[in-house]
Amino acid sequence: MCGILGVVARTPVNQLLYDGLLVLQHRGQDAAGIVTADGPMFHMHKGGGMVRDVFRTRNMRSLTGHAGIAHTRYPTAGSAWSAAESQPFYVNSPFGIVLGHNGNLTNTEQLKSDLFRQDLRHVNTNSDSEVLLNVLAHELQEAANNYKLDPATIFKAVSGVHRRVRGAYAVVAMIAGYGVLAFRDPYGIRPLVFGRMDTGHGPEYLVASESVALDTLGYQLVRDVAPGEAIFIDLDGNFFSQQCADKPSLNPCIFEFVYLARPDSVIDGISVYETRLRMGESLADKISREYAHLDIDVVIPIPDSSRPAAMQLSKQLNVPYREGFIKNRYIGRTFIMPGQATRRKSVRQKLNAIGMEFKGKNVLLVDDSIVRGTTSREIVQMARESGARKVFFASAAPPVRYPNVYGIDMPTREELIANGRTTDEIAREISCDQLIYQDLEALVRDVSSVNPAVTSFETSCFSGSYITGDITPQYLDDVEAQRRIKDEDEMSSVTQLDLGLELAEQG
Repeated sequence: MCGILGVVARTPVNQLLYDGLLVLQHRGQDAAGIVTADGPMFHMHKGGGMVRDVFRTRNMRSLTGHAGIAHTRYPTAGSAWSAAESQPFYVNSPFGIVLGHNGNLTNTEQLKSDLFRQDLRHVNTNSDSEVLLNVLAHELQEAANNYKLDPATIFKAVSGVHRRVRGAYAVVAMIAGYGVLAFRDPYGIRPLVFGRMDTGHGPEYLVASESVALDTLGYQLVRDVAPGEAIFIDLDGNFFSQQCADKPSLNPCIFEFVYLARPDSVIDGISVYETRLRMGESLADKISREYAHLDIDVVIPIPDSSRPAAMQLSKQLNVPYREGFIKNRYIGRTFIMPGQATRRKSVRQKLNAIGMEFKGKNVLLVDDSIVRGTTSREIVQMARESGARKVFFASAAPPVRYPNVYGIDMPTREELIANGRTTDEIAREISCDQLIYQDLEALVRDVSSVNPAVTSFETSCFSGSYITGDITPQYLDDVEAQRRIKDEDEMSSVTQLDLGLELAEQG
């Protein structure tokens, strides 16, 4: 997942884009970038790390102009941060274009081959976002008459992108001298919204991954960008939109509501906070039906995204809710976590138990989901060490059994604790006395009930059913092979670093 922004305003946009990236920081912490347009000239600054660490005053001063796009990056499967792969990406032919992308393309290798052999375009990194940029540039070149662009020509090019590209993509792009373009894949997997602010000099428009960015920056939410739709705002603030896909259908990623999005966001007309409350209600119903024999003394959330579900669950069961873990909000990111011992240490650095809430009690811990199980196992152990008599564990999401290929960096199948295991076997793995999972049917119902107009969701990490219809076992094997290579490279780097430090100490 990544966070993207695009704006056409009446005043300088550098501070606005910076503030917007801070609000979307939860969507990516590996790299950040901003590009502004001052007439036909782009000004870019990007780098690795958190937004606050990438931009300094001198960088902000150089980002002049009244239009711009921004990106905060979270690497997808098989990729790692490098300076060359931070976004936005830039290409200068046939038009100056910069692009930021949230999602993951599933036919990247085929597109690379087509770009090189047929379109005569060169891709310089392993990023699928650079591939997407070059496909857009080529389609603009094909659609333009005498290298002149207008909204109809731009939308024709986006239609060409939709015909060629597979996977998940929410995109903001800026075309030098023309304006800001945004579009969403025909399945609507990744979120994209836009808002408007009326000023004395005319309207301003802001496109963002989540509505919370519009709220905090003072823009009024207009609506979500529809699946397959493109919107274009020229540099004079004129707004244009068009459906560019043949058979669009809305299938938002359900994991956005479980974990990825901020609770104060609204995606496709669905309040993230309200869905999490309803997840708690469904869990409570399941516990009342199937686990009424459990003698639960207290409900404790695992910070932070599980709090709404835990609060509603405790209310429904009429069991006290307590904060049993305190999260350290000031700990820096762990550089590399190669082994289980290091991962355990990382959990204990980030969370600390309040002993009095556990001692002598049967505790129900509530988390948003369980992926590897490493964190869950360590948290259960912390509860026991704090004196809990029994530790029950509830997940607001169903078992994560399959990898996500649409922009969420999930482990390989063999690393997913639920893959090939029953619920009882998973409970033994994380050492809890009882494990309770949300049912997929209940999760879909919880999210859809907030906006009944949305009836279909991308649920592949739970169901193994991939909405784009092009994911084969061979594709998953290839993605996992790439990930293993990346992990081995990181482990090798850690070993070399440790050896270098050891030699330095000896020297």
